[in-house]
Amino acid sequence: MNESAGGMSRIAIAVDIREKDQQVVIQADLPGMELKDIDVHVENGYLTISGERKLEEEGGGNNDYWVERSYGRFSRTFQLPEMIDVANIGATYKNGVLEVTLPKLEAARLRSIAVQVH
Repeated sequence: MNESAGGMSRIAIAVDIREKDQQVVIQADLPGMELKDIDVHVENGYLTISGERKLEEEGGGNNDYWVERSYGRFSRTFQLPEMIDVANIGATYKNGVLEVTLPKLEAARLRSIAVQVH
């Protein structure tokens, strides 16, 4: 699975990609994000995870003393291998982790072949 060079991002989101027998799983760390601010879509063989982490405005005229967290728009795009069943891609979001499940087409799944002894 290759990442596309397209798109600019102000925030770097960390992702893990794991291949299993029947699927490929992408996990993206998106702590503090609300589901309504996350978008996952597939188009022309590419999967894109994008969204916006918004700065929490606090009232009372507070001045920021130290700011290390990143805010703004982000986007990560990955080229999907041909073995992916695009029609059955799914995604869940729990505890700040987005998990995108990319099932493999039946023909691409790992199968054991019995070897006959003659």
